[in-house]
Amino acid sequence: MTTRIAFLRAVNLGKRTVKMARLVEIAEGLGYERVWTYINSGNVVFDAAGSRTDIEGALERELETALGFEVTTFVRTAAELRRAVAAEPFEVIAGDTHFLTLLKSRPTSADCRALEALNNSFDTLVVDGRDVHWRMHGKSTDTNLRTKDWEDIVGRHRSTSRNMTMLRKLVGKLGD
Repeated sequence: MTTRIAFLRAVNLGKRTVKMARLVEIAEGLGYERVWTYINSGNVVFDAAGSRTDIEGALERELETALGFEVTTFVRTAAELRRAVAAEPFEVIAGDTHFLTLLKSRPTSADCRALEALNNSFDTLVVDGRDVHWRMHGKSTDTNLRTKDWEDIVGRHRSTSRNMTMLRKLVGKLGD
């Protein structure tokens, strides 16, 4: 069994509300062990065997059946998340916002170049495998990146972002 973290896209936004206890029930129903959630934004930690693709697929099918709406899911191992959080692809200063954007699949070399070509004076993107480090010189709501530009490269609903401050706290709770 490997410790995994499932990041659920667009949960608890608008009418797509889910109680975290319900997420625990769903994951336990799939046979996953030591299941817990972290904050109310769709972050589920559990132990499971199997491939990332199989786990993502099982969760997505079960979540849609149980909740009545599609929930794109991005799974990382604890080791992968620790590595991503430890990375320092750029300097982050006071007032900056740093997100980790999780991609559904590893982008091609051309897609990596296209993502990084979106960099501007406010936004900096650095692709690292299936993750993108995204620094904004200010609040995330002030980004200069357009959803359409992002989706033209990675696809619609093929990414989800989390604030690095939250991810560091989550990693701290994972233990060894």
